[in-house]
Amino acid sequence: MSKKADRLNRIMQILKMRNGASIRELSSELEVSEMTVRRDLEVLSASRLVTLIQGVAIYHPANETEGEAILNKEYNLSAEHLSHRSEKERIGAKAASLLEPNDVIVIDTGTTTEQLARFIPEAAALTALCYNMNILIELNQKKNTKIICGGGYYHSNTQMFQSPEGISLISRTCANKAFISAAGISSKMAVTCIDQYEIETKKAAIASALTKILLADSSKFDKVCPAMFANLTEFDMIITDKGLSEEWLDYIGQMEIELLLV
Repeated sequence: MSKKADRLNRIMQILKMRNGASIRELSSELEVSEMTVRRDLEVLSASRLVTLIQGVAIYHPANETEGEAILNKEYNLSAEHLSHRSEKERIGAKAASLLEPNDVIVIDTGTTTEQLARFIPEAAALTALCYNMNILIELNQKKNTKIICGGGYYHSNTQMFQSPEGISLISRTCANKAFISAAGISSKMAVTCIDQYEIETKKAAIASALTKILLADSSKFDKVCPAMFANLTEFDMIITDKGLSEEWLDYIGQMEIELLLV
């Protein structure tokens, strides 16, 4: 179990005993900063296990079974393929339709971005930079696509390669388009991912491209994951499915971000 998962479970134990506790109290007992506690409580709140009211976390026992199932589920890319598959396929196909001859693109980690790689036309002449095993396998089948792969330490749960050298390679690449995935997008415009090790690679990918395109199915909206890597306003375009709520449609409409629904 990771340090964060262990900390979340300890917070839950404290809240179960008392029904509630302040951020300051939890910070003192866990010997971590109040900011760390607040981020942990945002995760628990997204799982509907707690409500945060004026700095006090309130425990919700009625949601315990569903919420703890979410918390205890370790991210696994292979299992993620089964989630919202048809939506991801449509998003990937739409993203692939945006490709132009001789494009230089960056394809981020994930299963939705994998669908983009799968839908790249066989005849498309382009250069693609990736840093994921599943993306690399798909790109290797495209005979006219030149591949740049950022290597490093292999994380089996996300199939991602990560290293300072890989980040440097991304930073030295001038891309037309970066296709970025997200595990969660909050109403406060935070775009988040599962693990802290993803952050710097994702930031480099976004910074390397002229056009930044977010690929995320509608289930990722109103969801908070542990690691924030971008603000929603950093993206030029969002491609998602038609399950997106009216609230989010209005919200994105107020920003200068092109929205494609599939």
